[in-house]
Amino acid sequence: METLRFDSEDLALTEDFLSRAYTKMHIGGAAEHTRAQVSRDSTGAMSIDRLAFDYDMSHDAGRPIGQICLGNVHSGSIVRQHAGGTEGLFGPGDVFLYAPHDRGYKGVIQSAGYDLILLDPALLDQVAAPRPGRWPVRLTGDRPVSPAAARHLRRTIAHLRDHVLAEPAVRDAPLIASTASQLLAASVLNAFPSNALLDPTGADRRDAHPETLRRALAYIDDHADRDISITDIAAVARVSPRALQYAFRLHLDTTPLGHLRRVRLAHAHQDLLAADIGSGATVTRIAARWGFLHPGRFAAAYRRAYGRPPMQTLYQTPP
Repeated sequence: METLRFDSEDLALTEDFLSRAYTKMHIGGAAEHTRAQVSRDSTGAMSIDRLAFDYDMSHDAGRPIGQICLGNVHSGSIVRQHAGGTEGLFGPGDVFLYAPHDRGYKGVIQSAGYDLILLDPALLDQVAAPRPGRWPVRLTGDRPVSPAAARHLRRTIAHLRDHVLAEPAVRDAPLIASTASQLLAASVLNAFPSNALLDPTGADRRDAHPETLRRALAYIDDHADRDISITDIAAVARVSPRALQYAFRLHLDTTPLGHLRRVRLAHAHQDLLAADIGSGATVTRIAARWGFLHPGRFAAAYRRAYGRPPMQTLYQTPP
């Protein structure tokens, strides 16, 4: 977990900080009133930065940042251009590809407040497979495919920023890093055009047989306490991620990660039953230990499965 905080009105200090936090760049701005504020919270292979500039700051980064970088604008506006790419103007409510992982970028931050969301490109490979001959999975456009997809991604970003990364008891749980990172990657692929192939092929349908499911279920049961992804499960089952998804839909009417959540919920139930309240055990901590990002959603899922709130199980009170 990484945390950064920066607040300065000095252009030289701001340029040095941005170059260290992102990639080497040159910036420009007015001679006065040049306050820049940046904060970062991260877990696993993702981070969400909050930035605010009260002036028009030009920036030119010739080197790639090495991570997928999304922008989420709250106020002001941002002019952005990828190296060798098209220019875009973005304002409040816009979420967009600020910079690909493998190209430089430049632009002007026009008195803007916004988020920068950074994620490892390899995360996309963990949640989807590319079209044949187009490895690895990559985004192919810089704007969401629809307003609804953009809204869903913005809600995911806000949840991760305000309720996961902001809560140490949640953020620092080992399984939260993988759960949060995979959720963000899946939401990004849902929002942006990409070369991912999401529908099963004929070969995938043939591979979705009971033996595939058996291998996958055994692996999930044995590794529910570890950082595992769809690609990990598919590799053990010896099929593609699409075939794995299809097998779970066909035979169990769920998804591999949906089943993983059920198994982890059962483990959380056992931990609640065995918890020592005097040791500081809480529902939030136990939920986070098993990768549940949102305490309220965990409580709702727990009640559906066990017929009572998790707090009653923890305190051994009758339903």
